[in-house]
Order: sequence, then structure tokens, then C-alpha cells
Amino acid sequence: MPYHQFEEPLNIINNYPNRLPKIWLYKMGCVTHVSTSSELQIASNLSQARAKIFLETRYYMRDALSALFNINPIKVPINAQPGEPPKLPNGMGYISISHCKDAFIIGWHQKNIGIDIERSDRDFNYKKLANKYFRQRNIKNSNLNRYSILKEWCAIEAAIKCDRGKLSRDIKKWKYQVNAENLYHKSKKIKLNLVQIPFLDWTISIAYKSKILHNLPKIICNNL
Repeated sequence: MPYHQFEEPLNIINNYPNRLPKIWLYKMGCVTHVSTSSELQIASNLSQARAKIFLETRYYMRDALSALFNINPIKVPINAQPGEPPKLPNGMGYISISHCKDAFIIGWHQKNIGIDIERSDRDFNYKKLANKYFRQRNIKNSNLNRYSILKEWCAIEAAIKCDRGKLSRDIKKWKYQVNAENLYHKSKKIKLNLVQIPFLDWTISIAYKSKILHNLPKIICNNL
């Protein structure tokens, strides 16, 4: 099947068959094959370790979105600077990305979306984290444990990405409840839908504005 030209993916957005986000999961560590001259130039100014992650993750974004829009991967019009949320041109939807030490995840939706991934077995000082950021809502919780704090952190990271906020400014302002289907920002009066998925070795959180349907988003695994 020939690739569409750049302008035609807008038809895909308009005719998108359902309102669930598209999710792609990649195992980190694969060889990159597609990079633009601009991406190679950016990578040349990064450390070797950061350059490797930068080029690998940009390749995964191009791979996923080329399948979605039926565009040649090198032609995917993505703006993904280091340390900044990736962007698509107006009319092509929204994407969010996250990675942990061994996985990279991409979320795409018609409207703003935020996604986060964590290793479910991640070892960290959850009591210190909870006391610093989530003390007020967890202070009376006698069942506090590492995984519950991991899920809360993962969910709020996704919400902050969806709202294009800042971690340092917004982390204490999002209201999270275990097993709830939404998150609420106390200052901005913003309500987001939340999906949390335990998947293989990872915990995935997805925050977005559209109404949640009964079906969970499918996770497309291209190199597991």
C-alpha cells in the first residue's frame, strides 16, 4: 500500500472509528533505523547515553505514527525536542510519551492525552515520596505500600502531561483516589479520565479528557 501524502492524515482523524486512545509499547534496546538530519544534529550535542535514548525513542514514535497515518516514517511531522512534550501539527491529534529503564510507551488521541509507565517492581523509598508529595491524602492510610504509591505517582505524572503542566508546580494539586476513574486538579478545576493498566512487568497510566468507554485501550506491542 502506498503511503499517503502529508496532508491526508486529517481524514483519518475525522473518521477515527472510536474514542479510545491508541497505545504502543516498545522494549528499549533495539537498533534505530529512521532519523531525520535535524534529530541527528540534536543527538550530536547530547551525551552518548542520552543521544542513544533520544534517537531510539524518536524512531519508535515515527514507527508508531507511520502505521497510524500511513505515512513514510521519515515523513512523520513530529516536533520532539529533548526534555519537551512531543507535538504534532494542528489537526493530527496529540501524543504523549514515557519511558522507564526497559520500555517506551506512546499514547495518541484526538484530544490532549498524558501517559506514564513504570516498572511494577521499581524499588524506591515510597514512604519518603508519600510524605513529601502525598502526605495529606495518605497520612491516615494504614495500608500504605510501595505499589499504591507507585500507582499514584504514575497517575499524576500522566495527568500533568495531559494538562501540559509542571511536575514541581502541580504534583500536590492533583487529587487521586485508588481505583477511581478520574483525577481532579484542585486549583484549575480540571477533571481528567484515568485508566490504569498492569501490563506484564509494567504499570501504565493514561489520562485524557474524552469520556471513558467500557473497553480498555489496546496496547500494541511491536517488538516484545
